[in-house]
Amino acid sequence: MRSSLLDDNIKGVKIMTKSLFIKNIKTIVTCDENDAVLENVNIYIEDGIIKNISKEEFDADEVIDGKSMIAYPGLVNTHHHLYQTFTRNLPQVQNMELFDWLVTLYEIWKGLDPDVIRYSSFVGMGDLLKNGCTTCFDHHYVFPQNTSDELIDTQFQAASELGIRMHASRGSMSLSKKDGGLPPDSVVQELDKILYDSERLVKKYHDNSEFSMRQVVLAPCSPFSVTGELLKESAILARKLGVRLHTHLAETIDEEEFTLEKFNMRPLEYMESLGWIGEDVWYAHGIHFNDKELRRLAETKTGVAHCPISNMKLSSGIARIPEMIDLDIPVGLAVDGSASNDGSNLLEEIRVSYLLHRLNSSRQAPTGYDILKLATKGGARLLGRKDIGELSVGKAADLFMIDTNRLEFVGTQYDPKSVLGTVGVKGSVDYTIVGGNIVVKDGKLITIDEEKIVHEANAKVEELIKKA
Repeated sequence: MRSSLLDDNIKGVKIMTKSLFIKNIKTIVTCDENDAVLENVNIYIEDGIIKNISKEEFDADEVIDGKSMIAYPGLVNTHHHLYQTFTRNLPQVQNMELFDWLVTLYEIWKGLDPDVIRYSSFVGMGDLLKNGCTTCFDHHYVFPQNTSDELIDTQFQAASELGIRMHASRGSMSLSKKDGGLPPDSVVQELDKILYDSERLVKKYHDNSEFSMRQVVLAPCSPFSVTGELLKESAILARKLGVRLHTHLAETIDEEEFTLEKFNMRPLEYMESLGWIGEDVWYAHGIHFNDKELRRLAETKTGVAHCPISNMKLSSGIARIPEMIDLDIPVGLAVDGSASNDGSNLLEEIRVSYLLHRLNSSRQAPTGYDILKLATKGGARLLGRKDIGELSVGKAADLFMIDTNRLEFVGTQYDPKSVLGTVGVKGSVDYTIVGGNIVVKDGKLITIDEEKIVHEANAKVEELIKKA
């Protein structure tokens, strides 16, 4: 078991002073500005940073033999709801669309407590790590009135124990059923409390320095679960504190009808009227934008987190990703909540996204490599980071490796840049490395006791479901 990476006296997580040398790597897909693919080279890492990529040999504290391995930049997940790992595969919601699905599940989610948050964070982020994701953004917005206010603190603790780079959001809901929203009264909060806790979390955890392990985003849930006042005040506070903004938008026609009826505006127009547009804003889903709205996103560099599997499961629609890429709208890839996806696997998202857009857009569809870049550099761009998302000297040592000596990879050697989209990966990756620290080895998490977490988490799932 590796020692804890957490130092509670600082905002971030200290990178342990150590060096790592990965030798004889068969192929490196760098995702750099030149789209370089390197063959038979080594990577030398020191203090969590890539110091050298060449055929040169280095002495190091730890050495990995990368023979037969393909190395990729660590994936960046740009939208998730970790707590939803505890409400997956429930038969009563399998054929519902978003609004009915939410109303049904809120009756379970109002029972969230710190233990549920802790274990669901281990499960969701652990799954991400085992599938090559090194940075997780989570959108937590359910704060039951009868439990702790420190649910985001609990998430940061779990992320630190796992060794994953984390961007957490202080989400919120303030518009309950009695006021015309969807959530029950027991999970909404008052404006002042939301803003107070948002500022507390930013001051305690947000680290905007290069290679930071922790950042905070302000993220009211959606136009149909928060007031316009909360959206406006959150935007003002975020810009005062220098943090980014995130919410759900243009996910369903129901949402569009809601904003037209309530505000006589389409969703994007409504959000822009409240200050929610610009390079520091990204939206989850973005399915139902029209041509004019796509141009507005491009003009303002407002981003979109693409969640293909969730959008398919909830019958929400298909985002216009080929056009977004052509317009240079910032786009990242995301797994979304596990209850609307039933997994936390960004590698699976790459393949499904590639196939979905091939089906829908034929020759105009992005390639497998295009989708990989959305999941790496695209995600880094949404999060406002230039230190992750590619493998090159001076960048964070965030990467994953897959041994190609597997039966399922026979015959796939001709296009390592696209293989994650065209063929996909069955099973966990062989190594995941975050900030130069090995967190997955031979497909297993090594920073926590995975077997123990599985047992304890399943017990907590049972408690949550029985409570409802």
